[in-house]
Amino acid sequence: MAKIKIKQIGSPIRRPESQKKILVGLGLGKMHRIVEVEDTAEVRGAIARLPHMVEVLD
Repeated sequence: MAKIKIKQIGSPIRRPESQKKILVGLGLGKMHRIVEVEDTAEVRGAIARLPHMVEVLD
């Protein structure tokens, strides 16, 4: 399955608890951390909920 790289660009401070949990579920939590995850519909949905906090890298 294809993989995508995700970088956290926004801080979880002063964010709703649900957004913090989504970050943890993606394997993020600290600024400028980059993770490589499988490109699934669930991951794409999580990214869509946090467009202000994560960025998809090439």
